[in-house]
Amino acid sequence: MAGAIRKEMALQQSYLSEKVETIYFGGGTPSLLPTREIQSILNSIRSLFEVDADAEISLEANPDDITADALQGWKEAGINRLSIGVQSFAEADLQWMNRAHSTLQATDCILLAHEQGIRNISIDLIYGTPLLTDEQWKENIATAISLNIPHLSCYALTVEPRTALAKLIETKQLADVDADKQARHFSILTQALAGAGFEHYEISNFALPGFRSRHNSSYWIGKPYLGLGPSAHSFNGKSRQWNIANNSLYLQSLATGMVPFEVEILSEEQRWNEFIMIRLRTIEGISLTEVKNNWGEQKYTVLITEAEKHIQRGHMVLGNDVLQLTAEGKFLADGIAADLFADS
Repeated sequence: MAGAIRKEMALQQSYLSEKVETIYFGGGTPSLLPTREIQSILNSIRSLFEVDADAEISLEANPDDITADALQGWKEAGINRLSIGVQSFAEADLQWMNRAHSTLQATDCILLAHEQGIRNISIDLIYGTPLLTDEQWKENIATAISLNIPHLSCYALTVEPRTALAKLIETKQLADVDADKQARHFSILTQALAGAGFEHYEISNFALPGFRSRHNSSYWIGKPYLGLGPSAHSFNGKSRQWNIANNSLYLQSLATGMVPFEVEILSEEQRWNEFIMIRLRTIEGISLTEVKNNWGEQKYTVLITEAEKHIQRGHMVLGNDVLQLTAEGKFLADGIAADLFADS
């Protein structure tokens, strides 16, 4: 697979003209890749693209894949940031989510990373699960803070259609998602992390000063990016493309010198809606100056008019020519954004 990714990289070299500021190994379990393969991919990136000297290079990893040898190899390859799929520090929750790692592995892998000199660490946590009480959620947050983790990505449990979880809920074997509980957990989270000095810089993301995810932040301001491998998505500002998901077909296509992808040219309406959705989720909010300059007076006027009811409800604020969500509005972000979208 790494060989095919290197080949795709060469075929897609012209897709990006900007200097590469971030590299992200994710979308699966890249920590299972041998270190030599990670190193070879990074070598190819550096030979084909101009890479920033202090580029953020992240790797997603599961706690049970993290060993001292692996950490040392990743460091030598150039990885300088880890995103660890902890999900929970509660044993019962991990078992309910069918995770392979234990609470002990979740804490030990972070301590091990620190011992190996890797401090730029993010972990994922999930709240609002059926077994997770308010007190256990507070303990999860307290554990993360005590472990000196500088970045957290925290997500409410969602039930995807046609999944085992959806089936269990449909057949009454599990309770449905409790929206009130999720809202309560979100409030507990934001207050606890604010008290610990974290910046709530995006709806689901919290960082100590200097530890924002540069990679994700690039997405949120609309920078072009190139995705490599099966199912990978790319964006150049005007169109979006995605590779086929089938591994065998992906490899077969690359063997013939063809990148197997579909492409969609984004309409002005789609670009506007994505702009609203993404910017509203960030701490910077929606710059009305940017709206006027890039989208025109009509879009500006409609946006202000539609936002007024959310301001009156206390879910948004307008100040310094910027529209932002309030603390209460953050939990309603998707619905507010949809209300501000351009009509079809």
